[in-house]
Amino acid sequence: MNRLRILTVAVALLVTISSSADKRKDTRMRVLIETTEGNITVALYDQTPVHRDNFVKLAKQGFYDGLLFHRVIRDFMIQGGDPDSRNASGGQLLGEGGPDYTLPAEIHYPELFHKRGALAAAREGDDVNPERRSSGSQFYIVWGKTFTASKMAEENARMLENSDGEIEIPEDIRNTYELDGGTPHLDAQYTVFGEVVEGLNVVKKIQKAKTDKNDRPVNDVKIIKATVL
Repeated sequence: MNRLRILTVAVALLVTISSSADKRKDTRMRVLIETTEGNITVALYDQTPVHRDNFVKLAKQGFYDGLLFHRVIRDFMIQGGDPDSRNASGGQLLGEGGPDYTLPAEIHYPELFHKRGALAAAREGDDVNPERRSSGSQFYIVWGKTFTASKMAEENARMLENSDGEIEIPEDIRNTYELDGGTPHLDAQYTVFGEVVEGLNVVKKIQKAKTDKNDRPVNDVKIIKATVL
């Protein structure tokens, strides 16, 4: 075996070992969301233990099984978790259902932000929910769009204005939105508690669904089963 061949094999071995080590280090809890459009696996953040543990609890109880992605907006996000959507009739208005509790906000910005694939908790608006408490069950997965540098400058100006000059979008996050996409206007307002690690192509497919005037897919997109891995 010549030197070049030996070097190539050695490099390949190091890459494999490094990849395996990275997987071992990632101890985040995962939930597999099987849908009628394909499977999505999400990893839950340890920085948001209340939301993490609640999502795991509901998944283990079978709470999400049979529910719809009842609100889908192209180039924005897909939303599910409303128990009223189970066996809902066509055209039925959805989005108000949930368990008999809400969750305290666990907003950790800029550490956790609305990049493409982010898993976040839905909630009532600030006018009736100034503490920004999360729905006990409803969640959304971000698709969003990519931004130009000038558009991100506008988003940064908006963030500064809304925070009375206290919060600015870090450069690395701006770069993520420019390269990969997301929904920066939601940052620092909603609890981001996980991210898609497999099945982002399924999210892409769902967000393109044809919807009615209430953003509900015309053809139901259903969560078949949510399983804690």
